[in-house]
Amino acid sequence: MKIKGVLFDFSGTLFRIESAGSWLRSVLDELSVPVPPAEVRRYAVQLAVAGALPGGPSPQQVPPELAGLWATRDESAELHRAAYTGLARQVALPDPRLYDALYERHRTPDAWRPYADTAEVLGTLKREGIGVGVISNIGWDLRPVFRAHGMDDYVDAYVLSYEHGIQKPDVRLFGAACEAIGQDPRDVLMVGDDRKADGGAAELGCAVHFVDHLPVEERPAGLRPVLTLTR
Repeated sequence: MKIKGVLFDFSGTLFRIESAGSWLRSVLDELSVPVPPAEVRRYAVQLAVAGALPGGPSPQQVPPELAGLWATRDESAELHRAAYTGLARQVALPDPRLYDALYERHRTPDAWRPYADTAEVLGTLKREGIGVGVISNIGWDLRPVFRAHGMDDYVDAYVLSYEHGIQKPDVRLFGAACEAIGQDPRDVLMVGDDRKADGGAAELGCAVHFVDHLPVEERPAGLRPVLTLTR
């Protein structure tokens, strides 16, 4: 089978969110909230355990009152914001403004780093005439992240769960993504880090390749095998 199109997940596949410590420190500085370094570290750990950083660790335990939101969080912008700010509010932060500010911070291009081989792989696929789509379970528009990092020109289509009201592994979202890049699912490779969510593409007939969701420094060439799989 000749691969004619590749769909990529966003978080943990092409880009990595900043650490919880960096996330929190940026917002504390922005709002001029003085917090001793030891306390910043303690709050950052608590936020990570709560799963409050989108793209970061999953919650160790979802509070019962947030279970419904968590299950459907990527189906709309409102649900996404409510779920993650709700998780953040499980941590008693020193200023109530921080909860919304933290959510806003994670949506900025500065909060995301591309993996070292992201531009190389996307650019090569583009030059070789292979359709490229980004398909993400998300509650906000990630296109500015790609533009800020100089990678928007490599992407033919973005299919974002909150814009469709459905989330991976629903095959309808993969179907929309294949249609958006103009390819039959049987000619498409799905690349992602989540075995359940991204693996749903196989039900539609796509080939699937997984990468590890690791810090940027620990995964310098995780995407390069995609170039072999498409040749």
